[in-house]
Amino acid sequence: MYALITQNNEIAEIGELRTLFPNEPAPSHLYAIQRGARPIVDGHQEDQRFYFVTFDKYEVGADSVTRTYVNTPKILEDRLEVNEDNTPMYVKVWDATANSGQGAMVDSTEQMVTKGLKSQYKTQFKQTANSLLAQTDWMVIRKAERNVAIPTDVATSRAAILTECDRLIAAVTAASDMSAFITAVQSANWN
Repeated sequence: MYALITQNNEIAEIGELRTLFPNEPAPSHLYAIQRGARPIVDGHQEDQRFYFVTFDKYEVGADSVTRTYVNTPKILEDRLEVNEDNTPMYVKVWDATANSGQGAMVDSTEQMVTKGLKSQYKTQFKQTANSLLAQTDWMVIRKAERNVAIPTDVATSRAAILTECDRLIAAVTAASDMSAFITAVQSANWN
């Protein structure tokens, strides 16, 4: 992507070289630069697993144009949702008796909750552990049903998976800010 820059150092147009220079059969980087275009480079973007990354603006520099972003951290803790007037927002359910028997969506007694990253990752860690354990669950069942010993290496591996899951859940729970949370998540070692 390139931006055509005016003499006032403002962006006139943005696009691929063939779009910016439609009369040139194969416009090159040098061709574009000689005609006032500058390449567009991406500015800093945080990891989108942890941040909402949205386009902000273009900043014209001497040799390039930088596409800048706003990096907004996602919530760590669960949040009870409220309406604009700050009253609780409830999960809607179908009530066939509402609206003179025609039925309608009505508020339930369950307040809406937006799950924060901590809850999401705790669930993910448990799912990963369960998936890894599922590979040898048959050995645990065999032990319970027929008293056939579980091989030592399998028992050790299963214990390590459970320990890692517990460690990750504790680390994520203890994280007080995004930096600590990211460190906890990235420390996962399921091997």
